[in-house]
Amino acid sequence: MESLTVPYIKGDGVGPEVTSAMMRVIDAAVAKAYGGPRRIDWMEVPAGGSAYEKYGTYMPDSTVDAFRQYGLGIKGPLMTPVGGGIRSLNVYLRQTLDLYVCLRPVRWFKGVESPVKHPENVDMVVFRENTEDIYAGIEWEAGTPEAQKFYGFLRDEMGVTKVRFPETSAFGVKPVSREGTERLVRAACRYALDHGRPSVTLVHKGNIMKFTEGGFKKWGYELAQREFGDAISSGRLVIKDCICDAFLQNVLLKPEDYSVIATLNLNGDYVSDMLAAQVGGIGISPGANINYDSGLAIFEATHGTAPDIAGKDIVNPCSNLLSGVMLLEHIGWDEAAGLIYDALERSFAEGCATADLARLMPDGRVMGTREFTNHLIGLL
Repeated sequence: MESLTVPYIKGDGVGPEVTSAMMRVIDAAVAKAYGGPRRIDWMEVPAGGSAYEKYGTYMPDSTVDAFRQYGLGIKGPLMTPVGGGIRSLNVYLRQTLDLYVCLRPVRWFKGVESPVKHPENVDMVVFRENTEDIYAGIEWEAGTPEAQKFYGFLRDEMGVTKVRFPETSAFGVKPVSREGTERLVRAACRYALDHGRPSVTLVHKGNIMKFTEGGFKKWGYELAQREFGDAISSGRLVIKDCICDAFLQNVLLKPEDYSVIATLNLNGDYVSDMLAAQVGGIGISPGANINYDSGLAIFEATHGTAPDIAGKDIVNPCSNLLSGVMLLEHIGWDEAAGLIYDALERSFAEGCATADLARLMPDGRVMGTREFTNHLIGLL
């Protein structure tokens, strides 16, 4: 593989800044690692606010088609339209392309300040189900004919009597399927075995939501035993579960007990951000949306558009950069990925970072986005 075309969305707000920094560092690392025979050909595709201004749509079909054609891509943060239109551009991409895993690795870099005493013990990879649960978007607003009709069905056809204030209630439906659960847990187990990680923990709220979250737990265990029974019986893989509220406590008290996490959509949203906070925040937290059956993968910054600081040369580009590192690992360019990890570790150990991180470091040196990017390139 001499060159690789990668579609990218620059994003809204701070998106153009973090995307530019990511591409510059990735290009420099690839050139350093391989001396020229390999390169990435970046292909910009439109989405977000700038796409709406030019094309009258926040997500042109050509953008989705490009991701399908090339099988991977990367994106900066995207705005969520206010009022009508797409509920979330990120959710739209995940649903449309069936990117059923939101992959969020969480690790600590020496030198980064943390609110916990031992952030070095936080080393987890979250497999968050991406297409079901409440993020399926099946809900009806309070007071609408649809909400009244839905309540009438619950009352008259299903015998539901537990809605306390039906006239003013909004309603949502939480679909959780065996198939959706199995493909997520399968991907998590394979990842654990491929990367020498000792356990997969099913995080759920099955004690209360017995048929949705409880089904996730049940189906997850059954899949693991059926398809990975040899690895389990030999001790190469441990499958366990934890109720979500207890899990949020446990990862503060004994994070070393957890390695790979498999969980549903809403739980995964809370869990991944809380874990990111333990190692310095979502500013250094990467992410990817992956279909492990088709191989299609879109990597992304995990933070928002931050319009209040856009264009001020102060945004931390590390979330998008580390998502780019995940992309390099995904395509097997591990040498280039390793160079970037090393450069980040050296920079943080020196106290050199953007303001959000450097202000918390003893003797931290605050760098602007461009200066920090140049510094990392110099450390490759």
